[in-house]
Amino acid sequence: MPEQPELTIQGWGPATRPRDATVTGGTEADDGTLQLTAFPDLAELLPRTARRHLARELDWTPRRTPPVPVADIRLAPSRLAEDYRLRLVELLGEEHVRTDRETRLRHAGGKSYLDLLRRREGDASDAPDAVVAPGSTEETAALLALCSGMGVVAVPFGGGTSVVGGLSGIDADDRPSVSVDLARMAGVRALDVASSLVTVGPGMRAPALEEHLERSGLTLGHLPQSWEYATLGGYAATRSAGQASTGVGRFDDLVAGLTLATPSGVLQVGSPPASAAGPDLLGLVLGSEGALGVITELTLRVRPRPRARAYEGWSFRSWAAGLAGLQRLARHDLLPDVVRLSDPDETRANLLMAAGRGAAALRGVLRVRRRGEGCLLVVGWEGLPPLLRARRRAAVSVLRESGAVRVGRRVGESWRRHRFAAPYTRDSLLDAGLLVETLETAATWTALPTVYDAVRGALGESLGRRGKPALVMSHVSHGYPTGASLYVTVLADRDDALPIQQWLSAKRAATDALMAAGGTLTHHHAVGADHRPWLEREIGPLGVEVLRAVKQRLDPAGVCNPGVLLPE
Repeated sequence: MPEQPELTIQGWGPATRPRDATVTGGTEADDGTLQLTAFPDLAELLPRTARRHLARELDWTPRRTPPVPVADIRLAPSRLAEDYRLRLVELLGEEHVRTDRETRLRHAGGKSYLDLLRRREGDASDAPDAVVAPGSTEETAALLALCSGMGVVAVPFGGGTSVVGGLSGIDADDRPSVSVDLARMAGVRALDVASSLVTVGPGMRAPALEEHLERSGLTLGHLPQSWEYATLGGYAATRSAGQASTGVGRFDDLVAGLTLATPSGVLQVGSPPASAAGPDLLGLVLGSEGALGVITELTLRVRPRPRARAYEGWSFRSWAAGLAGLQRLARHDLLPDVVRLSDPDETRANLLMAAGRGAAALRGVLRVRRRGEGCLLVVGWEGLPPLLRARRRAAVSVLRESGAVRVGRRVGESWRRHRFAAPYTRDSLLDAGLLVETLETAATWTALPTVYDAVRGALGESLGRRGKPALVMSHVSHGYPTGASLYVTVLADRDDALPIQQWLSAKRAATDALMAAGGTLTHHHAVGADHRPWLEREIGPLGVEVLRAVKQRLDPAGVCNPGVLLPE
């Protein structure tokens, strides 16, 4: 495993930074690896107007609630028996089997609000008993078979960015666990330019892949907010969606084939360009979250790098008008590659944040607010210049017919430059005593307004029981002909006495409400541990039994990430 920078508690820090992104907070290590450093004070990240707005809306007084020092984090001794450790060393080598405190802490949990709360309070009970790093499909399959025989849980670890408890290592039998770090399998293994296919290891990060593809004039084009950290294997295991997925597709659309190592052997699925040889087993592995095995290789569809791009902002008079406009674009197959419609509360937040990004961007958003409860729409097109112009011209015509008003390219470019910044701000908001979390769903165009109202109502009621309001901000993105995803960010004054229970109650209320209203359990965050109590409501009892039968065949001892996906 590569040498790591100094460990701190903060949950987010820049890794290989995208060339066109401006982020705030943290520093970058000389070798480009994750640098978790102390973050600036809230005053350095939020304009004064934004801080005043939060204090007023949330009845919140900023207070210092820093995380405990790293030295004070509670970490139980490794439960991995010495003879088991020696068997792992015999397979992988001493340097690839680690049980030291720092390595275990680095692999403790993911990046959800609950993960961060526990670590900030000094609780590392979700840390693995050891960290192992296989270097090939064969080693990974042998490792899983060995874990199966020893009764040791194995949890894949890529970038550590799960926000739904996907790395918790929960096990009903409380068996020892190992984190299977995929960093040694992080290279490009083959590039077929003529077929627009690239084969990669699961531990590779998207920035590194983009740098490699750029030399051949290609791109993957998958840009989730976790782009700086998350790995390609993680994208596949969770069915990730990127910010341009409306145009280039979700990550499962980009996977042409993959290899899955399991305790029972190696499974290779996917036959590009297409096959009718029975049911699609590739679709069974995508989204399996490590519960069936560990993805060890991916063949991905790539495309030519765009020669032109255009990002711009538009405004609608209301949320309802904005949804209707997007629905019209979708019906005529005119959705841009990037579509992001903010509700009035998120639009107001964009306005306040724009005060720190220069007067030009601020003036553009002010035009939105002068139109009543206006909603900001950010759209973006990328590709060949003639095709881009034609697509934009057709979409602009529909937007104007739908009552939208253009607010300019400065707004769109400001969003593009700052689109990876939100997680950095979250750490400082947590330091100041706020609850900050997100959730997401998807719904048909018909159900979307009802789902939106249901989620807002449930979160407001649950978090407002202490007599203090919550700020619930939403946007629609990832558009489809039949509907779109809804992404919700919630802020509230944190209950310092029972912070975990505060969010668990709100999350339960919101999930029950959105599913009752016709929303999906998740659109791109995956199931993890957080969502698995509701999985049966989405896929049915028989669907759950089908997945259990597949897991029993591939993982008979149930050692592959047993705490996610399938209900207890």
